[in-house]
Formats: sequence, structure tokens, C-alpha cells
Amino acid sequence: MFKNRYLSILIIAFLLLLSACSSSGTSAEKKSADKEKAAEPPQDVILATTTSTQDSGLLDVLIPVFEEKYNANVKTIAVGTGQALEMGTKGEADVLLVHAPEAEQAIVDAGDAVNRKRIMYNDFIVVGPTSDPAGIKGLPTKEAFKKLTESKAVFVSRGDDSGTHKKELGIWKAISATPEGDNYIESGQGMGPTLQIASEKQGYTLTDRATYLAQEKNLQDFQIIVEGDPDLQNIYHVMQVNPEKHTKVNAKGGEQFVEFMVDSKTQDMIEEFGKDEYGQSLFFKYTE
Repeated sequence: MFKNRYLSILIIAFLLLLSACSSSGTSAEKKSADKEKAAEPPQDVILATTTSTQDSGLLDVLIPVFEEKYNANVKTIAVGTGQALEMGTKGEADVLLVHAPEAEQAIVDAGDAVNRKRIMYNDFIVVGPTSDPAGIKGLPTKEAFKKLTESKAVFVSRGDDSGTHKKELGIWKAISATPEGDNYIESGQGMGPTLQIASEKQGYTLTDRATYLAQEKNLQDFQIIVEGDPDLQNIYHVMQVNPEKHTKVNAKGGEQFVEFMVDSKTQDMIEEFGKDEYGQSLFFKYTE
């Protein structure tokens, strides 16, 4: 009986020792794997995007979260949407974040971009001098632009083939007008500098709401003149540059960025952005 009892104790002790060794081994393996992952150099991801996502400050919130989650180093190139799309057609970026739906669809149809996803929207607004010399405050967009033409008021265009510039040209085309003359100024710059020029010249301009609210404190005697028109909705999409056509792009990083932007947590961050500082969202989540 004593012998059987002694044998049972030995067996239990052996099993406990085996379990401890196994646990220790698993823990060591996990630590080794975590260390190895931490030692991996971050992947480079090139993001070509419109200036509004940069000037508004939205990317300053989103990019660090993406970089930490996917061990990435994002190089952001903020240009007009036209230039960003052109970078995609040349394989000079891994992923695009833009806001010119028709132009975007064209490069998807050409096979230069894939995995295009709708992610958010805000709206365009017409801003101008508080004195409103053209008398367009509160008018529908097309009526306002017609009156701008008739009054010869100063209008500052981005003139850079950006999404905002494309939208502006579309409005002129819709009213069969060709903007020209000394009162029509093309800045050839991003939205922030264009707003500054319009403020200094006491002229009007078309802008996305997010950039205007972010820059408002720097603008003198300037206000929102036209807003709320359904024609002024501003939709953003994200898409990968096609790795089958452009073999040098970071396909994995591009796909991860698209997944990140449509993720529910990211969508919540997008909609919350701006509420604390401006009392309203600068962008609204808008996945498909």
C-alpha cells in the first residue's frame, strides 16, 4: 500500500514538472516570436492623397494608428486628386485616397487601380467676404455662380486639377460659363493657400468644409456664403494601385490600408474627428 502511494506521488510530481516545462517553453516561444516581430523593419507604404485630408488634420489622427497596427511607415504625398491619380497610373504610390468619383472610375477601368472602396463624405461650400459684394449668400449653387459671373466678383480657383477644381469646373460647365479675366485667379496650389489668397483678395472660392473649418481662424472677414446644396456633396474613396499592372508597389501594404479605412473602428474615428475642436464632424463615415 505504501509502495502504491509512493508511486502515485512520483507520477503526480512528474506530470507537474512536465506541465511546468511545457508552459515555460510556450512562454519562451511567445516571447521569442514577439521579439522577432518587434525586430522586423517597418514596411514602407506610399499614400497619394488630396490636400484636404492633410490640411484638415485627419491624417494626423489616422496614420499613426495604421502604422502601429501594421508595422508600417507611411509616406504621405498630399497633392491635388488629379496628381494623386496620375501617380497611381505610373505606379508611384501604393494606395490612393481621393475625391473625384468620375476620374477615379476611369483609372479603375484602365486597370491601374483595384479594390476601390467608398469611405467618407463631407461637402463643398462657397466661401467669401463677409460683405458679400456679389450678393450670392444663400443662393443655390448654380444661381450663385451665374451671379458671380455677372458681377465680375473676384473668384480664386485652385487651378490644379484637384477634386475641388474638377468640381468647380463642372459647375461652370453646367451654367455654360467660361471663367476668365482679371477677376478669375488660379492659385495652382492646395486648398489652404487658396483660401488665404481668396481672403487677402476679398474674393470667393469653392472649398471642402473640413479644410475651411481648419483654416477659418486664419481668414479675415470671411464666411460661408453658399452651403447645403445636394450638388455639393463631396465623396471620398480609397483604392489600391494594381500590383498586377504595377509590380513594384507594396501590394500588401496597399491592401492593408484599404482594409484599415473601411474598418468600423476607423470609421468611428473619422466621424468623431473635429467634434471637440469645431463642434461638428469634418467628415462622415460612408462605407458601402
